Formats: sequence, structure tokens, C-alpha cells
Amino acid sequence: MLDGALSTELERRGADLGGPLWSAKVLLEAPDLIEAIHYDYFVAGADVATSASYQATFEGFAERGIGEKDAEGLLRLSVLLAKRARDRFWGDRRRRKGRVRPLVAASVGCYGAYLHDGSEYRGDYGLTRNELVQFHRRRMDVLVGAGADLLACETVPCRVEAEALTLLLAKYANTSAWISFSCRSESEVSHGESFVECLQVASGAEQVVAVGLNCTSPTLVSGLLACAKDVSEKPLIVYPNSGESWDGKRHHWLPKSESTPNETLAKQWNDLGARLIGGCCGTTPATIRSISRVSSRSIKHVVADDAPNGT
Repeated sequence: MLDGALSTELERRGADLGGPLWSAKVLLEAPDLIEAIHYDYFVAGADVATSASYQATFEGFAERGIGEKDAEGLLRLSVLLAKRARDRFWGDRRRRKGRVRPLVAASVGCYGAYLHDGSEYRGDYGLTRNELVQFHRRRMDVLVGAGADLLACETVPCRVEAEALTLLLAKYANTSAWISFSCRSESEVSHGESFVECLQVASGAEQVVAVGLNCTSPTLVSGLLACAKDVSEKPLIVYPNSGESWDGKRHHWLPKSESTPNETLAKQWNDLGARLIGGCCGTTPATIRSISRVSSRSIKHVVADDAPNGT
């Protein structure tokens, strides 16, 4: 079991995410709130916490007037907050009974997250693979050294960014990661390339331990999983949003159409091959608690078996 949304949960609890730093802004203003949300997800049943570094970049911090040294400190803090919450949860013998020791995944958000214009759902960057490598390199260096159990390369909308990430990951021999794509249909990532072909690219790096999708409409997940069957030997990861769509110009979520709740669909996703399941934007600790209760216990067992370093 993965965790659920961080940004929309921060907003639900009163945080102001206005501005291009989005959830990374809370690292500066209310880090204790981030730690509290991580902890609540662990209590709800999550076996993995994803750090608040999705929108935390050197470029984004520089535009806020934050120097490189302080930016490095904030990136490390994002991992530390998740580790603190994990250790506090694991220190409670009553709460941890029957659970695997949770992991901390350091979020490596796509280039579109830094742009803050919705392009993580379009992938129309106009950058080369090498330019994307250079963008991700410094942040990945810091996050690898921050002590997370693995990296979460997430909401990747295009093949070229997946190629850049796999090139970078090859430089970190002792680091594990997952790569997950945002998708626009039951067969395409957001930029229009084949989801199957993008999974094949992402699976090519030895360091990648799981591939799949996130922040995608739950109505598309079953079709995408059907496409992905037998494409990769790596476990499949799914953590869709709650069904809303993002308006990049006005910076808010548009209402969702009526659809089956994620917690109801999770068992079907597991049956279709998903081995790591959680939620993205719009989901809450209550969502994760419900998924944890209704889903097959085989989900947790497979996560434990597939986790890096035998954790």
C-alpha cells in the first residue's frame, strides 16, 4: 500500500499552496504539517510515504530567492520529515502490529511540476533528453544522499523524460526507484506516446524496481493495466487521482464526473496485475484506509517481497 495525496491534503488542512512552489512552499512555512500527514497515512495503512519534494527544485527555489545551500537543506528536510513520521509510527508497537516496516520514497517530480502550468499533463516541454538530464541531476544527487529508501520518479508525461531519468538512474548503482507516468487515455501517456513503449523504456534501468502510472483518472487505470500485461517483469504501480482534472491556467482542479471510487476499484487493479497501489491528488488518509481494508492482503505481501534491500 502506498500513501495518498500530499498537496490536496495540505490544502484540505488549511495550508496555502498559492504560487509556483506549490506543496514545496509548506517545507518553508509549516513542515510539521507535512510530517503529520505522513504519519496519518502510515496509520491509515500506507507502507510507503512519498516525500514533499515533488515541486521542490533548485530552479523553483531560486525564483523565490532561496540560495543553493538552503535549497539543498529543504530537499533533505522533505525526506527527513517522512523518515521522522515513519520512525514514530514504527515505534508504536500497537499500531505497527502485523505491518511491514514502511519505506520512504523521495519524490522526483517531472519537469512540468517545476513549470507549474499543467504541462505534467501534456509533456510539451520542447526540451531534449540531455537538457532534462541536466535539470534532474542536482536534485537527484541531493535526494539520493538524503537517506530515502528509494526514489519516486512520478507524473512523467512523455517518453523523452523517461529516457532522461533512466540515464540518470544508471549513475546511482545502489539506488532503487520507480517511474510512473501520467496518462491521457487507456493506451497513451499524456504527451501521446504509447504507454506500453514508455513502460519498456522505464523498465530498462536496473535501478527501476516498479513501473506504472499516477495522477491519472481512475477510469483509465484498468485499461492501462490491461495494456501493460506481460510488458515488463517489474511490478506495476498505480496511484491515480480521485478523478478531477487540473486546469493549468487557473491553477485549480475541475470537478470530476461520477465514477466508481478508487477504494472500490483497487481490488480490480490488483487482479489486473497492480502490485503497489495508492492514491494521488484528491485522495486522503481515509481513501488509503478504505483501500487497505477492502483490497486483497496479497497486495501487502507482494510489496514486502518486492521492496528494495529486503526491507
